[in-house]
Amino acid sequence: MVLLVYMSDTQFKVDQKIVYPSQGVGCITEVFEKTVGDKTTEYYKIYLEVSDMIVMVPVANASMLGIRPIVSAEEAQKSLDMLGEAVEPVTSDWKLRYQMNLDLLKKGSIEDITSIVRCLYHRSKVKELPIQERKLYDTARKLLTDEIAIALGISAKEVEEMLHAKLEPLGALHEKKIIQLDDDDDDDDEFMDDVSTSSDDDSDDDDSDDDE
Repeated sequence: MVLLVYMSDTQFKVDQKIVYPSQGVGCITEVFEKTVGDKTTEYYKIYLEVSDMIVMVPVANASMLGIRPIVSAEEAQKSLDMLGEAVEPVTSDWKLRYQMNLDLLKKGSIEDITSIVRCLYHRSKVKELPIQERKLYDTARKLLTDEIAIALGISAKEVEEMLHAKLEPLGALHEKKIIQLDDDDDDDDEFMDDVSTSSDDDSDDDDSDDDE
C-alpha cells in the first residue's frame, strides 16, 4: 500500500526543478510516504526528462546522492563566464583524466560540471576524445545546458549558443593558425613555381646561345 502525503518540511517541494548528479535535471512530481511493515519512509518521486524516466528516492538519501536545487541566475552566469577562462594543463592519460572528471560529475556542483565541459572541449581540439570520454563530455554539457536554461529562463538552444560563444574563441584561434600556416605553404609553392619557371627560362636562353 502506498499512501501519498504531501510533506511541508522536506527540502524539495512538488513541481520544484532539481539536479540529480550523473542523471540530469529533474522535477519533483510527488512527495509521499510508503509503509512497509512497521517502517514508514518518505520518498521523492522525480521525473528525469533527459531519460524520460521516473525515479523514487528516499528523502533521507537525497543529500547523500547530491540532489540539489537549480542554481540562481547569478551562479549560472558565473558558470558561463568560467567557460571562457584559460584552461589549466591536464594529464594526457585519458583513463586518469576520465576518472577525475567522472568524480567531478558525481559531486555534481555546477562549478564541477562546468570544469568538465571546459576541460574536455579544449582537449578535443588537441586530440579526438575516446568514446567513453566523449560520452562523459556530452552528459556534462547536456546537464550544464539544461540547468542554465532553467536558471536564466531561456531556451536550451539559446544556452547552447552562449556555451559555443564562450568556448569557441580559443578553438577559432587554433583553427586560424592552421589556416595561416596553410596559406604560407601555398605562398611557398607559388614562390617555388616562380623559381622553377625562371630556371626553365634561363635554361632555354642558354640553349639558344649554344645554338647560335
